[in-house]
Amino acid sequence: MTKRRVVVTGVGAVTPVGNDIETTWKNIVSGVSGVGQLTRLDPEDYPVKVVAELKDFDVEQYIDKKDARKMDRFTHYAVAASLMAVKDSGLAINDDNSHRVGVWIGSGIGGMETFENQFETFLNKGYRRVSPFFVPMMIPDMATGQVSITLGARGFNSCTVTACATGTNSIGDAFKVIQRGDADAMVTGGAEAPISRMAMAGFCANKALSTNPDPQKASRPFDLNRDGFVMGEGAGIIVLEELEHALARGAKIYAEIVGYGATGDAYHITAPAPEGEGGARAMKMALDDADLSPEDIDYINAHGTSTDYNDKFETMAIKSVFGDHAYKLAVSSTKSMTGHLLGAAGGVEAIFTVLAMQDSILPPTINYETPDPACDLDYVPNEARKQDIKAAMSNSLGFGGHNATIAFRKYQS
Repeated sequence: MTKRRVVVTGVGAVTPVGNDIETTWKNIVSGVSGVGQLTRLDPEDYPVKVVAELKDFDVEQYIDKKDARKMDRFTHYAVAASLMAVKDSGLAINDDNSHRVGVWIGSGIGGMETFENQFETFLNKGYRRVSPFFVPMMIPDMATGQVSITLGARGFNSCTVTACATGTNSIGDAFKVIQRGDADAMVTGGAEAPISRMAMAGFCANKALSTNPDPQKASRPFDLNRDGFVMGEGAGIIVLEELEHALARGAKIYAEIVGYGATGDAYHITAPAPEGEGGARAMKMALDDADLSPEDIDYINAHGTSTDYNDKFETMAIKSVFGDHAYKLAVSSTKSMTGHLLGAAGGVEAIFTVLAMQDSILPPTINYETPDPACDLDYVPNEARKQDIKAAMSNSLGFGGHNATIAFRKYQS
């Protein structure tokens, strides 16, 4: 069976470096950090003092105030980014095509803040005072559900929950839905609002977060002095479309998505498999699916969390897949600027990958000061660099041993 070609025709995001894609991308290319002091919670309650929060996000630009009260913040972010992406794509969803337009948006932890607040209400006031919207606010699939309702998209509808691999798995799975003919367009990516009391407590307890109090130093992927990741929040959504469908309506095309790999470590609940073995298989799987050779790849948007094991093992995985070419391609972690958006990371980073290809520019890894002998690739340190990018990949690796990679190439007719 001939595989249908799939292209990216729209992008939308709300991130710690911007509440729209234009501001976000300008700041990423300029090396502007979205990491700052923790304000959403009392920093005295935690050893972690810095996070990557959204700034001045106004949900009422996208959702009626009354309806917004019935949604968790992660759903607010998903709806906002999806509306941006669909507007950017120029895709009109109507009665004629709505059954062929699907939504696949994931979230790593869903409505954690809602759960915390409603449980407190239950403890203090009893079950009768718990909101009747509690469950539909909390469950991770409600982002994709609310986006579907907002857009009127009645096609394939699903939600992925694979921790920090969620966004990339969602895009990869949506890609396959179109490729096999079950939809003509998919609105896909990830959304997360994890800066909440228990989420912060849990990640502090397992010592995953950086305790560096300096916002300009805390998120430092691949640097020898990294000490953990910085929690971020937001959403990244793209519109995927079958090529002929996009061409028929004269859509602009950012890039073609050509490969997807997903594997499991079967090793540990939080630590990656030794030498990044599972991540290496995901990258190899994506290359094979795309019919690309290692030498075809010019750039990798790395998972690059700024944790000791991830950065070291992801580097090893890249070297095992790409051999000598690993030292010729560029690898950068935009988490150095956005922090780690957990289930939304893959969505945001897919956007950065296709925009890098479109603009022929490599986004930097900022805060890179002291090289780590175990991390010896070209991480595009501190400043963006102009370079033609014909093919690129984006990696996401999650708790539970989830590994996901998607591959893009410049569109050619």
